[in-house]
Amino acid sequence: MKTNMGTTDKVIRILVAIVIILLYFTQQISGAFAIPLLILAGILILTSLISFCPLYLPFGMSTRKKEK
Repeated sequence: MKTNMGTTDKVIRILVAIVIILLYFTQQISGAFAIPLLILAGILILTSLISFCPLYLPFGMSTRKKEK
């Protein structure tokens, strides 16, 4: 599996996931709306840790800097 995520992309994904988790624990979001958002937060963290986003693959996208 070839990595396709750059550092900025990973940082933004982790920050968004942290915001979602904080909103959940401060009870700003709850119920049926919170569950998909928490799943999304988990996916964002997972893809950041492995540096690979499967949604980029069909479009040939990469936010990773090109190696010389």
